[in-house]
Amino acid sequence: MTLALCVGCWLAAGAQSTFTEQLQQSKVGEGKVTVTQSKTIDELVNNPSMPATTTTTPTPATTTPVKPQQTVKLSVDDLTDTSLPYDSIDHNRKIMKGQKVNGFRVQIFAGGNGRVDRQKAERIGDDIKTLFPNEPVYVHFYAPRWICRMGNYRTYEEAHDILTKVKSLGYPSAVIVKGKITVYYP
Repeated sequence: MTLALCVGCWLAAGAQSTFTEQLQQSKVGEGKVTVTQSKTIDELVNNPSMPATTTTTPTPATTTPVKPQQTVKLSVDDLTDTSLPYDSIDHNRKIMKGQKVNGFRVQIFAGGNGRVDRQKAERIGDDIKTLFPNEPVYVHFYAPRWICRMGNYRTYEEAHDILTKVKSLGYPSAVIVKGKITVYYP
């Protein structure tokens, strides 16, 4: 009997407060949570079938409008266009498919397996991304060394053109390496 009464009280208390209100309740020994959101968000977060309740925290008078994320579909021609910045192509998006084929990359750095070598590979990778924003840069650990490579070149000539530019920028140990490259298509 007592158990049924406790469960009934618990269910009644849970039905009267929303998720946001439960989150903001003060509890001894725990930090304080403050939620500030619009009425629309409150309705989405809390039960949509129930009318939205007012939160204990007032919402600010001015809110910043949220811009919807723009979806861009790319064609194969867009990927070969050198004026298109590499960062604008999100290779993790579901519309982009990658295929591994034989090709070439320019290896700018090959170090050891220590922390200093990792930091140097990442620093060189950041420098190369700045100098060549349209080219992909890869910093990986291929046992037993840290490697920094750039590009996905189908021909040796493409890779050689970039190698010449990289060497002239102060990376005399850069070389062309043959291996699997990733070719993206929509």
